[in-house]
Amino acid sequence: MAKLRKQNIFNTTTAAIKFLLFWVLVVIQVPIIFVLPRKWAVKYMPIFMWFLIKLAGIKIVVHGKLEKHRPLMIVSNHISVFEIATFPSVFKGSFVAKKEMENWPLVGWVAKKFGVIFVDRRPSHAHDALAVVQKAVQSVKYPMIVFPEGTTTNGAYVKPFKSTLFNFVENSNVMVQPMAMHYRYKDGSVIDEQTMADHFAYFDNKKMDMGPRCKRERSAFGQVFHIMMLGGFMVEITLLPAPPLGGMDRKQIADVLQKIVSEKYMELKDKKTN
Repeated sequence: MAKLRKQNIFNTTTAAIKFLLFWVLVVIQVPIIFVLPRKWAVKYMPIFMWFLIKLAGIKIVVHGKLEKHRPLMIVSNHISVFEIATFPSVFKGSFVAKKEMENWPLVGWVAKKFGVIFVDRRPSHAHDALAVVQKAVQSVKYPMIVFPEGTTTNGAYVKPFKSTLFNFVENSNVMVQPMAMHYRYKDGSVIDEQTMADHFAYFDNKKMDMGPRCKRERSAFGQVFHIMMLGGFMVEITLLPAPPLGGMDRKQIADVLQKIVSEKYMELKDKKTN
């Protein structure tokens, strides 16, 4: 069974060099993203994310196949910021994200160039958000990825899915494919819940409904540095068949998809990857 890499001067120095190199590569690539049309920027995103994946030492393992139907929406559980890098690399797609992210310095601008669809999740703005997503999803040929939990978790469970994110699925031709995503050590062995919360997850302690709480919370970039210091981990992705959703309202859709993802996640959570 793999063990957590201990923090020492060598690992910390190595992580600092990798972290600095990551930012150098970001600075180099920003002008490239600036001049690319949006449709080409989306195709460039996997290349951009590849640098972070390699520098952070992330290994990706995929089970199952992506549905060929378009428009396609992939729904997944959400543990940390690293899904933002790994998923585009695997699926060559983009994201549906919360509206607030659009105003984040640099990040919001890059996300917009990368084809991210920003959704205002406030009930009073549901009609406008629905129109935005419906129009955007119908016009793209690549899969869109959404995290229906609305936040990250500690990896101990899957939170209920927010039904407002499925307004655009009702009475539409959008196919929704569920996916369960796990973190493992790089040899495929299981990361126990407390270690996951303390070192691999990225979340707000106040939002956890069950499972262990982390002893120290980090910023998004602080978490990137910490994972570089630990030497990385494995992201295991299990794609599941798209269920029939015809005739369901958004609440029923959210409940069905949450049940599928949660049951598969809990089934595989404590099993070593072969």
